[in-house]
Amino acid sequence: MTTRVGPATDPRSRVDGLGWVSRAVFPDDRVGLTVAGAPPAGHQAVARYAVVPSVARARFLVPLGAPRAGAASLLAYNALRPPKVRALRAVLGGLARFGRVGLAPFPTLTVSVPAGVPAAELLLSERLSADLGDTPLLAAFGVRPPDPNGKPTLQLFSADGRPRGYAKIGWNDATRALVSAEAAALRALREMVGVADHPTPPRLLTETSWAGQVVAVIEPLPPAVRGVPVDDPPRIAALLAVARRGGPAGTPRPLVDSTFLRRLADQAGRAAATGPAGARAVAAVSALARRHGDTSVEFGHWHGDWVPWNLGWHAGRLVAWDWEHSGPDVPVGFDLAHDAFQRALVLRGEPADAAAAAVDGYLSRHGERLGLDAAQCRLVVDAYLVEMWLRTWRLADAGAGWNAALHPALLDVIEKRHSG
Repeated sequence: MTTRVGPATDPRSRVDGLGWVSRAVFPDDRVGLTVAGAPPAGHQAVARYAVVPSVARARFLVPLGAPRAGAASLLAYNALRPPKVRALRAVLGGLARFGRVGLAPFPTLTVSVPAGVPAAELLLSERLSADLGDTPLLAAFGVRPPDPNGKPTLQLFSADGRPRGYAKIGWNDATRALVSAEAAALRALREMVGVADHPTPPRLLTETSWAGQVVAVIEPLPPAVRGVPVDDPPRIAALLAVARRGGPAGTPRPLVDSTFLRRLADQAGRAAATGPAGARAVAAVSALARRHGDTSVEFGHWHGDWVPWNLGWHAGRLVAWDWEHSGPDVPVGFDLAHDAFQRALVLRGEPADAAAAAVDGYLSRHGERLGLDAAQCRLVVDAYLVEMWLRTWRLADAGAGWNAALHPALLDVIEKRHSG
């Protein structure tokens, strides 16, 4: 096995986003990565990328050798992006149309493999090309700061610029679980395509294990898809269709008798074995049962990350993506609660207590349309906040680290609500 080239040229030795992403995409030491230099001795170049705008501030790796694919990697789905990002990508996409000439000002990353070793044995893009029908594909990817909860994503294009798929890479315990969960959800949701009011999910094209990673390739969104405005009102019919999988309303059941509550208690118990915060979670679940145990509520599925930036419109239908937190058997109304919580936390930058208050307000205004009375709304909000802290713990326990916006602040919010 050949060794990696020196840290001066191989980006995998870096501690920034370029290093993190390149290690995930090119984990095999036999693959050579060189910036502005020749491949290692005995290697043959198999791909080249423009590093935009620089190695130190890399944001995109744009494939060279097929100008249409390079341009498409920057221009596809630009309508879903914020205006400033859209403008930058439009300029870069115009340059990419001229191939290496247009992107010449940017450093070039050369990918190489030892002579005589099949590229498909070492490169994820080659493996996925084979899995998707042996059509040669070019890969592009964005560069983000290192994130233990993040999943590097390869955009796959044919040489003529047609999007062929998006490959999400699960590289640690946390992200492997998320990628596998989304793949399972998309397989189950195929029967929901065309069901009245249910948002259209993308298809799962393939799922594979590769180099210790879990990789799911998801079909591209329709080219004409348009984003949902961030101030869009909640789409109640769609939320109910997701919760009920397009079927009729379920029979409400007391919280105390639910598998949902038992799951919370089990996860809190496991959390308690990992640190003192888990003991607080055990107390929170017990308080939830005391406060709302006799309240009956409908249980169903949820998307798990229902927010405007995961939704779009195409051909008169709602489209929803990023189903990695989807699951069954939660109180109906969780997606509505999550929508309010994330709008406050992410879009408005509010702290956890203000985000929880926003959920109260949202459920008060819209809960009746979900069939929830005041007591059921209070149950949904309190149960959702416990669910969200346990999600935060699950990710941290799997290696993703704590979300500083939610821990320990969300536990403080939960305890204050239960003592009130």
